[in-house]
Order: sequence, then C-alpha cells, then structure tokens
Amino acid sequence: MTERADSQTTIPVSAVLPEFSDAFSFERFNAVQSAVVPTLLESDENVVVSAPTASGKTAIAEVSICRALQTGGTALFLAPLRALTNEKEREWARFEELGYSVYVVTGERELNPRKAERADVLVMTPEKADSATRKHDSRRYSFVTDVDCCIIDEVHLLDSDERGSVLEVTISRLRRLCDPRVVALSATMTNIDDVATWLDAPDETTFSFDDSYRPVPLDARVATYSHGENAFADKYRRLYRALDLAEPHIREDGQALVFVSSRQDTVQAAKKARDELVERDIPIGARGDYDFHTETDIIDNDTLRQSVLDGVGFHHAGLGREDRNHIEKWFREGRIDLLFSTSTLAWGVNLPARCVVIRDTKYHDPLEGEVDISPLDILQMLGRAGRPGYDERGYAWVLCDGSAADRYRRLLEEGKTIESQLADRSNSGDTGPAAADLAVHLNAEIALGTVRDIDDAMGWLQTTFYYARAKQSKSYVTGSDLRERVSETLSWLVDHEFVEMDGLAVSPTSLGRLASDFYLRLGTARAFADLTAREELETFDVLVAVATAEEFDSVSARSGEADAIDAVLGNRGDDLDSGARKVLAILRAGMTGTTPSELRSDAWIIRQNALRLLAASRAIADRLGDGARANLVCRIETRVETGISDDAVGLTAIDGVGATRASSLAAAGYSTPADVAAASVVELAGAGLTEGVAERVRESAQELPVIEVTWGDFPERIARGEHEMCELIVETAGGDARASLTVTVNGVEMTSKAAYLGTTTLPVGVFGASADELEFAVHVCFPDLPLQPVVHTRSVSVS
Repeated sequence: MTERADSQTTIPVSAVLPEFSDAFSFERFNAVQSAVVPTLLESDENVVVSAPTASGKTAIAEVSICRALQTGGTALFLAPLRALTNEKEREWARFEELGYSVYVVTGERELNPRKAERADVLVMTPEKADSATRKHDSRRYSFVTDVDCCIIDEVHLLDSDERGSVLEVTISRLRRLCDPRVVALSATMTNIDDVATWLDAPDETTFSFDDSYRPVPLDARVATYSHGENAFADKYRRLYRALDLAEPHIREDGQALVFVSSRQDTVQAAKKARDELVERDIPIGARGDYDFHTETDIIDNDTLRQSVLDGVGFHHAGLGREDRNHIEKWFREGRIDLLFSTSTLAWGVNLPARCVVIRDTKYHDPLEGEVDISPLDILQMLGRAGRPGYDERGYAWVLCDGSAADRYRRLLEEGKTIESQLADRSNSGDTGPAAADLAVHLNAEIALGTVRDIDDAMGWLQTTFYYARAKQSKSYVTGSDLRERVSETLSWLVDHEFVEMDGLAVSPTSLGRLASDFYLRLGTARAFADLTAREELETFDVLVAVATAEEFDSVSARSGEADAIDAVLGNRGDDLDSGARKVLAILRAGMTGTTPSELRSDAWIIRQNALRLLAASRAIADRLGDGARANLVCRIETRVETGISDDAVGLTAIDGVGATRASSLAAAGYSTPADVAAASVVELAGAGLTEGVAERVRESAQELPVIEVTWGDFPERIARGEHEMCELIVETAGGDARASLTVTVNGVEMTSKAAYLGTTTLPVGVFGASADELEFAVHVCFPDLPLQPVVHTRSVSVS
C-alpha cells in the first residue's frame, strides 16, 4: 500500500491526458492526484484511494472516467446521494462538450433505456444500481452489464447502517455480472486494507494519504452546551453556542459554516443569527454595497435574499438550483460570512470555511424518526473546515450533549473503522433474520438465480466485504456458525413463502421475485400477500397496510401534527401508533388533494414511498390474488398520486389527462373515458380544454376498452331442476386491454378468467335451483388501469 506521495511531484494534465485537457479546470494535478494518476492510466487493476476531504478525489474519479472513455468503454459513477447525481450531470457537461454522453439514472426520473444503453458515463446511487442489477436480464436494464469501470464515490458508505449493505452487495453483483474495473474513493479510513482485499486491489494500487495531505491543517474538537427547558430551547442554546465558537473567526474576516438538521432549521437559524450578530455588533453584511444589493435581485427566495444582504445565508436541497448556485458562489467570494446548511452540502459541494460547527448531531427523518447523524457524516462535515489559499488552519467543532462528548472525542481521535452491515456480527442473542439485511439480499440473489443452495449462499458471501472484514475482526460470525446463520435465514425465507426448497435446492416463489423486483422489505411483502388473501378488501384496508409497512416503521408524528391527523382520520385508525396514523392521514388527504399544512413538510417523501409500495401491492394482488383486487389498488395508487375523486379516477387512464384535466372533465359531467370518447371536440373544449388538447384526449379515450356483453341464447326462464349450458361473449368496442372476468350468480362466483380483450367467450351453466330468480353478473376489472369495474347483469326466472 502506498502511504505517502512526494508533495513536490505534480503532473501536467496535458502530459498524460491531452485529449481531455479541456475537461479539467486546472493545468496540473496536485500531489495526491499525481501519485494515483499513473496507476489509473497505466494499469487495469482495481484501485482504492483513501485521502482527506478536499484533497482532490473528484479529479481522480474523472481520470478514471477518461481512461474508460479512451478505450471505448462505459464508466459508472456511484454517488452517495441522489442530489449529487444531478450535480455531476451539470459538472460533467464538460464531457458532453467533448462528444461523450452522460446519463443519470435515478428513481425520480423516467428511465430511457436507449439513452442509458448509449451513454458513455452513467451516474447512479447505490440503491438504483442495486435495483438495476437485480433486473439486468430485462431489456430496460440490460445496459448495466456493459459497464467497464465502476467508480465508487465515498466507499466508506459501506459502514452506513441503512445503506452500507446495499453498496456492498451491488458491487459484488456487478463484479459477477461484468467484472468492471473498480476505483473506490474514500475519506481517511483506518482499515483501507480490508476494502482493498475485498476488491482485489493489490498493494501497489492501494493508496492511503494521511492528514498531512489536507490542503489546510484541521483543528477539530468537541464542545458541549447546557440544556434548556425543552427540545426547542435546546436548539437555540446550541445556536448561541455555535455563534460563540464562530464569532472570533468571523471578526477576523473568516467565514463560518454551521450544519443543522433540517431545511427549515437552516432558515430559522439564519433569521435568529442575523438578529444575534447585530446584538453582538459583529461587522458583517452588504447593505451598503449597492452593486451586490442589485446583484441579489436574481434570488427567487425573498427570505434568502434579505438574509444574504446581512451576510448570512442558508443552503438546502429544497432551494431552486440557481439560488443554490448563487449562494455557493457568493460564499466562495467571501460575500457571505455565515452559512447555515444541511449535511448534504458536506457530501455534494466543495465549499470550505475557516470555521465549521455541527450544531445538531441528530435529525428528524420522516421515514426514520429522530436519529443520530452517522459518524461518516460527522467526519465529512468536519472535513469542510479550512479554505485552501486563505486559511493557515481550519477549525471545527462537534456541538453535543455532555453525555455524548466522549463518544465524539473518540471519533475525532481514532477515526471510524469501516464495518460490513450485511449481517448481524453478534455471536449471541436473537438475530431476527426477518429484519436483517442478510435475508433481504439473500432473497434477491435467490430470485436472480445466483444462489440455488446453501453452498451457493456461502460462496456468494465470500464475494462480499463482510467476508473480507471477517478475516480481520473476531467480532464477525464465521465458519460453521455463519453457515448455521445462513441456514436459519433460508428456513425463514421458506417459512414465509419467499423461497421454495426441494431437498437441498432453493428457488424463488412469485412473492420472493416480486419482493426483490420492487425492492420491498420482506415483512412488507408478506403483509401485502396476506392482504390479498382476505375475503373482502376495502380501500381503507389497503391504506392501512401501506401505512403500517416496515418501510414506514420509524415515521414519527410531531406534537403539532396531532390535530391535523385527527381532522383527516377522525376516530379511524385509533389502534395504530402515531407514526402510522400520520402516514395514513397523508395518504387519505392525498387522495382528495387536501393535505393539511401541518403535514406538508413530510407529505411529498411519504407519498413517493407510498406510491412505490402501492405499485408493489398491486403486482402482488395481481399475481397472488385476482384482477379485482389489483384494480382496487391501482385506483387507490392513482388517487394518492393525483388527488382525484374515486368517481373520476378512471379519467386519468386517458393518455394526457392528469389531475387537473381530470378535475375539469369531471366538473363538466364526464366520469368515464367512454363519456369522453363519445363527446365531440367542441363539447370537450367546453370543459376547459383547448381544441388541440381536446382532439388528442378524445383520440386517446377511444383507445381504451369499452365493454360490451352479448348474452346470446341465455334463457329468460328455466324450469326448476333443469340445466342448460350457455355461452356469453365479452368484447371491447374500444381498445384492447388485459382484464379479469368473473361470472357470479346471486353473488356466488361461478367462473373466472384472465384474458386480453379483444373478444373472449365464457361458458356459463344455468341451473334451475330452489331460488325463484337467478341474477347473473359479469364483472370486468382491469388490473393495470384505474378504470372502475364494469358489471353487466341478466336475470333468469325459475319456475
């Protein structure tokens, strides 16, 4: 392993990458980059680099991309945060200018498989790459098997409780699928050799640079605060303490960056700090700078604009892109002296300050509740202290409760050993395989066909970071104990019907495949399957199943949200915990487009996750239940997404009709696509559509199914004790669609059939039973379309 580099040796970009010189904003690589670049360009080995924050790892990633492009290959860049994928897309427009294509694949964008396949540089998060590699044999995601070089940004994410195992199994799977070169980049970590062992990176391509390679030396410490009467008072005591720490540096023309826990806190802290800085007579602000005053007119957010003029800014992902760009620019230029930000800034943008204070070591996550900021995030934020070329030293503080001070001091002194999060490392106690990441990822590998028995499972584990780390740490379960744990996990998967076992061989069930495809926690998938098996299924049942899903386990309701939740739900759901009731209230309110203001801050993220779960529930209902249940979930899913009423939700099946147009059509008296298809363009224009839109909407409506039932020789009466076999024909006068057909008599199911309409024939027996009249009904449901079920009836008298 290379531990140091000659700080005097730097390489000109043009000397090694002349054709890519324009892609770099500098002429020479720095010492860290210069030590690594020859290996990247002259070797095909995997590379691991551990270096201090702000030492130039981004350029190392870019050189890796250039090497892949030189050889006609495709590079995959794994970014730790979704927000960073968008940043890289903008930054790497430089590659576009050189004739290469950059394509971002995230869950919030509609995938264009053609663009992904043709891309020279792909940018993804570990979660999206995990999902894509699970579906690599589909046409939509086959592009992921053509990767020649995979760059892992912030590989120390392996240690993350929530996301580490995802990165671990994704890299292992990708290496099995296409064996790309792997370049792993990390902030300083104590066990870089374990990562190198996992990735088969030899000593000569494993680089570790200590803090002497920081552009500016760092003085990092822990500070404490005294508690107030409640959490609200504590927050402001921490703010005043943070200002105490930052004040000397601001007075000396330095800048301070204060990390807080939420977007709202950045705004509120900036407001309070402006008043406090005036009270303390700290000379900052640009109220007298007419040019800057005029320049700030470009800011869309008025609160931000006023704050910036006082020398105080705030930065978070909820701001418009242009506003964020201006704040970053003005902070770099020294026009903003004090900046409040969420932790995402530490990962995404190289924006150093002389002084960094972490005001909040906990944050409220709408999906996880009140949680500690991870040690990785803490170290990442502290690493932003010190401006190269301006400061001789950077100063950073973790501000925490006295009881946590020793824990953070140990973190600063010893760093963080990167551990695998794939499986519980404990040798004793109930490991709870249902909740373990091992069960989730083992199910995915079985669904992929990688694991067919326990020997395959053990072989798969040998490709993971868990296995490499276990060789160095006695705290890991290994050998026969690990085999027993894998066996227990397989038994749990069999017992809960995710996996089938034939002798020693294992294979996925339909539920196991769907859980993997839809990225579900296994408890959630099992609950959705149980929901499908219910004799009667109502809208409220589906919403409760989603609200109580494991994905929402840690959602918590704030004290100020209780009244809003009660206003939406009344007494319904009283048996649920407060977090589940909050999710339920957001979904119920979303179905009518009337989310209370108190719930809006978390509503978007909760709804986005709920829509994924509803899509999964629909697929499970379709596969394990019937079309009627799938159709119900489909209509609920559409209503949660659009806020449209149940009687008009079918209108959204028309291509080009979303919530707004559906509401306009419903208000004008149209309730089904058939109504729209039968209307004239002029009539539709009377519902508020332009003539061009009305014509397109009408044409789209005519492509949807319109059900007709021909009863043929069905008798009007039958003698008691007689029977007659008849046929009825179900067809669509409009477009074709996949449908579920059920025939009932007096409410009892006689026959059912899944068909693609078109036209289909159903045999029906008419029996003269004891009842005086037989009520036959044909129920037609569309599992994939939010259309109301269609029912046609016919009565037969019995005499």
